[in-house]
Amino acid sequence: MENLKKQVNYQSANSYETLNQLTPATKNVWFVCHGMGYLSRYFLKYFKALDPITNYVIAPQAPSKYYLKDDFKHVGASWLTKEDTKTETENVIRYLNAVKAAENIPSDVNLVLFGFSQGVSIVMRWLAQSQIACSNMVLYAGGIPNEITVKDLSFLDYSKTKVQIVYGDQDKYLNQKRLEDEGVKINSLFKDNAEIIRFKGGHEIRNEVLQQVTPS
Repeated sequence: MENLKKQVNYQSANSYETLNQLTPATKNVWFVCHGMGYLSRYFLKYFKALDPITNYVIAPQAPSKYYLKDDFKHVGASWLTKEDTKTETENVIRYLNAVKAAENIPSDVNLVLFGFSQGVSIVMRWLAQSQIACSNMVLYAGGIPNEITVKDLSFLDYSKTKVQIVYGDQDKYLNQKRLEDEGVKINSLFKDNAEIIRFKGGHEIRNEVLQQVTPS
């Protein structure tokens, strides 16, 4: 007999971490989605160079955790795989919406959606499906999901939302073919509304680039 695949719905819980304090002096609220293999608390270290008075950082945690090496000491996490992608995406988006609601972000701050590596696909899917109004969207060293269309992003007002595409010129995951494919998607989705930031370096978050994409 063949296997029969079934599905159940159940309530789940997941953590997230923040950096600095959300106060009346806060100007920028960052929603940062890490890459594969990270935990949110370690990903936050890249943002400690930001002014702690004016920047508040929210780091959601990818739900699927695993040991990174055979010594079973260090734990990483992944947002999605090719298995049950649609269902897992729906779960992640519900989680991100819950985090955003729990943080009660003021309307008068700059909301920065920042995705690094695998986190780019999460930011884009969340933005498109939940129609997140943000002042800045930073897509850093990652790929835009193929299913995202111009219609999915039609709610964006590019006079109010700044789009920045960032990558290193020595990134081992971005060969010429990948860059060309991403370029086609960027041109199709954003036209002339995306700023391309190319830096000397690999698959890494650089402090000088982070400062460059910080809203003034």
